[in-house]
Amino acid sequence: AYRAGVAIDCQREGVTHDYTRRSGVEHTQIVLPSDAPSWASDRTALWNAAEAAETRKNSTVAREFEIALPVELSADLRRDLVLEFAREISDRHKVAVDVAIHAPGQEGDNRNHHAHLLLTTRQLGPEGLGAKTRELDVKTSGEVDHWRERWAQLQNRALERIGSAERVDHRSHAARGIEDQPLPQLTPAQYQLERAAKQAAARDNQPYVPVTRAGDQRQAVEQRRGLRPMIEKGV
Repeated sequence: AYRAGVAIDCQREGVTHDYTRRSGVEHTQIVLPSDAPSWASDRTALWNAAEAAETRKNSTVAREFEIALPVELSADLRRDLVLEFAREISDRHKVAVDVAIHAPGQEGDNRNHHAHLLLTTRQLGPEGLGAKTRELDVKTSGEVDHWRERWAQLQNRALERIGSAERVDHRSHAARGIEDQPLPQLTPAQYQLERAAKQAAARDNQPYVPVTRAGDQRQAVEQRRGLRPMIEKGV
C-alpha cells in the first residue's frame, strides 16, 4: 500500500492501510505470468492471497527489488525499462511483480529516480499461488547475480539508444579492481544535524558546510569519489 500509494484492506489484520495521500508515485502496475488468474491483477486480492498462502510465523510473504533508474532517460523510457525488467522476472520465476516507480524526494538528490518491484515468493498459476521460488533464497543459485547483471544490461541498452555515453556496471569496486575508501557512516543524531545544515544552506543559497567531524570526513570521501570518473576520462 505504501509503495503504490493506495489503500489496501488487510484481511489478516482486519485493518485498512491507506496511503492514498502519498505523493511521489509516478506509475504503478502489476505484471503477471501469462497464465495467472484474472483476480491477481487486483492489488488487494493479490497481497491478501499472498498473506493467506503462508502459515508459518516466519514465512516470507514478498521479495523486493529496489532499482535506481537512469536520470538521462525520459519518464516514459524509464517506465518502459522498468516494465521490461519486471516482465522478464515474472516470466523466469512465474511470480507476480507489483511495480511502483517513484520520483526523487523533495529533500534528497533530485536525480534519485527509482522503482520498487515487489515479488510474490510463490509461483502464480491458473490455480493461484503455488510452489515457493526457492532459487531466489540461496546465493548458490546465481539468480540474484543474474538479475543484477541483467538490470545493468537493460540500462546500458536504453542509454545507448538515446545516444548517452553513460554506462552502468553492476559489479562491486572490489570485483572491478578499484580501491575505494569506505564512506564514513553518520549516527542518527549526526545525520539530523547535517540534514538541517544542508536545508539551511539551500534556503540561504549558500554552499553546504558540514557541522560535525563525521560529516566533514564523509564529504571529503564523496568529493574524492566524484573526482575518480573525471580522472579516468583524463579530464
